[in-house]
Amino acid sequence: MSIAGDARVLAALLRGQPRDGDHAARLDAFYAPQAAAYDGFRERLLHGRRELMLELAARVAPGGTLVELGGGTGRNLGFLGAQLADFDAVTLVDLCRPLLAQARQRATHWPNVRIVEADACDWQPSAPVDAVVCAYALSMIPDWYRAIDNAVAMLAPGGLLAVADFYVSRARPAPGHVRHSTFARHFWPLWFGHDGVHPSPDHLPCLESKLDTVLLREARAPLPWLPGLRAPYYVWIGRRRGAG
Repeated sequence: MSIAGDARVLAALLRGQPRDGDHAARLDAFYAPQAAAYDGFRERLLHGRRELMLELAARVAPGGTLVELGGGTGRNLGFLGAQLADFDAVTLVDLCRPLLAQARQRATHWPNVRIVEADACDWQPSAPVDAVVCAYALSMIPDWYRAIDNAVAMLAPGGLLAVADFYVSRARPAPGHVRHSTFARHFWPLWFGHDGVHPSPDHLPCLESKLDTVLLREARAPLPWLPGLRAPYYVWIGRRRGAG
């Protein structure tokens, strides 16, 4: 942990995400001052990513293809370690140029990884892929419904979509799902919304309606510099219907 790095990130969080400009401009302005310290701080904030990546890799045969939407600095791919080389081709897609600069530095050691500056709602690979990852990005995409549809559309039949993110439950969630208190369902969207993060009660139900759930874990985790607060998040993997 770097106190100086944390200070830069905390200052950006306190200022919040700008309200002017398009989505890409707001992301650039928000993350540029903290890009170099991004990974160190988010390591203690964005939980479940290692689990998500390793669970996904265990379900994709060697030689498979992978796309990460909203991949930022490329840290999530780093959780795969030597298993990253098992994929034939990996594409990281993001809109934020300061974070992509970090990803390009990291990817110099990954010959099978391509970095693309594009919108997760629109970009499509040249051929269907075996797996798509969206880790702590869905809650930052204004048109998240279109992003999910775009992710599903790029999957081959039987392909996997893996998502981890902050969320809040519906007031009456589906059986077997965690139910958050009324306070939590109102507090966390307000807390994160200042920084352009929008935990939603609708993301997980939408995912489950479009794909067959393979794995789901709902949990809470601590936040850096905020003892006592534990934010709700989920780790989910779904399979596209239509596998032979």
